[in-house]
Amino acid sequence: PGLGVANLDAAVVNSNAYQVAAQQRPVTYKATVDAYNARAAQLDAQLKTMIDKFNADRAAKKPDAVLQQQYVAIQQFEARAKEELQQLRLPITLSEAYVVEQIAEKLDQAVQNAMSKRGITILLAPDAVIARSNAYEMTPAIIAELNILLPSANLVPPQGWVPRSVREQQAAQQRSA
Repeated sequence: PGLGVANLDAAVVNSNAYQVAAQQRPVTYKATVDAYNARAAQLDAQLKTMIDKFNADRAAKKPDAVLQQQYVAIQQFEARAKEELQQLRLPITLSEAYVVEQIAEKLDQAVQNAMSKRGITILLAPDAVIARSNAYEMTPAIIAELNILLPSANLVPPQGWVPRSVREQQAAQQRSA
């Protein structure tokens, strides 16, 4: 009695607000998803062509200098492609962060509510426990409290919104400047 175990990350991603947002995101951001997928396919095709040429030249015993040049070009292309795709996906990434942040703002209250209702005084993370019975599992109770506190989350962040970690980093930089 008084002891509970909960996986807070699981509570967040299994909350109704998170699940509904995850279902709505492909519809809300359809144009972004389509543009991302189309560009990813183009970049993959270009990369495949470069790799096929590299493999053919290697099989043809081309000079190491030529192969090295091609290898570096492939690596640079992959890096640029990854960066471009991250930029294309940015609205979706911000939406995901915005939803998680809204849920995280209610998480402490949900934990406190669940602990209070169950008479829990100490809550541990699952990785801090070697063995336990399911009677100590608090994650479903926390999910239920999150669902009460935040039935749904806003999917689209306001114009200019940045994640809390970025806001905190910017504030720290301003204080040290």
